[in-house]
Amino acid sequence: YKCDWYSKQLITVNPNYTSQICSTCGYHSGKKPLEIREWTCPKCGTHHDRDINAAVNILHRGLKAVG
Repeated sequence: YKCDWYSKQLITVNPNYTSQICSTCGYHSGKKPLEIREWTCPKCGTHHDRDINAAVNILHRGLKAVG
């Protein structure tokens, strides 16, 4: 009802592997223990905070689903 109230659209995406995939180049770096909070992509060299990278990947998936 909140989406209707604010004239917004709710898009759901599968969040699997979003912290493991580089949001810059798409490289899948594989499973990491939860205590690893930052990592650097071995393909493009981008340094990621795990949570921020996951959020960017979820945004990309949502935008792809819309468009």
